[in-house]
Amino acid sequence: MSSNQTTTVAAAAARPDLATIKQRQQVTWASGDFAVIGTTLQIVGENLAEAADIRAGEQVLDVAAGNGNATLAAARRFARVTSTDYVPHLLEKGAARVQAEGLEVEFKVADAEELPFAAGSFDAALSTFGVMFAPDAPRAASELRRVVRIGGRVGLANWTASGFLGDLFKVVAAHVPPPPGLASPMQWGEEDRLKELFGARASVRVARRDFMFRYESAAHWVEIFRNYYGPTHKAFAALDTAAQQRLHADLIALLERKNIGGARSLLVPAEYLEAVVTLN
Repeated sequence: MSSNQTTTVAAAAARPDLATIKQRQQVTWASGDFAVIGTTLQIVGENLAEAADIRAGEQVLDVAAGNGNATLAAARRFARVTSTDYVPHLLEKGAARVQAEGLEVEFKVADAEELPFAAGSFDAALSTFGVMFAPDAPRAASELRRVVRIGGRVGLANWTASGFLGDLFKVVAAHVPPPPGLASPMQWGEEDRLKELFGARASVRVARRDFMFRYESAAHWVEIFRNYYGPTHKAFAALDTAAQQRLHADLIALLERKNIGGARSLLVPAEYLEAVVTLN
């Protein structure tokens, strides 16, 4: 085998199998019950709808909507909202919230990397901690650019590598490593990377914000996230009892280190990047 052939084979072997990874991710996000945690993040959807200047009558797409935080925020502003996710159970949770408020939203099972809509169908697209987890970031960004009209906006809330969620994923990865070669979802929390993903003609406006995790204690947070948050739920399930105890201890240590709430409660600031991309 020539050196060029060897290099080609090695490169192919190093490339992650994105289709398989996506299938595993879908199972991960369907595990537990993300809606239990998702509802606590509603303020992020409200802030994002304001930042993206969502207006009454606009056609708005929520991508990787989960249980519908950005969906609700846009619908409350009388936009015509289509809420999408590739986990049907989460859309059902969002639909129940919409029904409870007497709002009108269309729900559709859809993959962020293959959106089933014509080009330029929407005035704006939103995603709160959703599209950032698509394994093929360039493809997901390309789909957002395609379905939003020229002059429209893409509003994103993405965790940052330097924030609490970045630290959380590092702790979990030390116990259950991610697939080799897979880029970190935290790349979506970098302004320069967003400019690369959406292209030189797009205008990117960002603000760094903190979401405050408010729980009774570090142990309470771990209990909730172990039971309901897909990535940590699956991480614990992949470990034997002794390894679970070590992961639990490392998470408690991280939370106690980040806690600014004092001894009586847990208050952990989690940095995220709020971005509004205007497509020119």
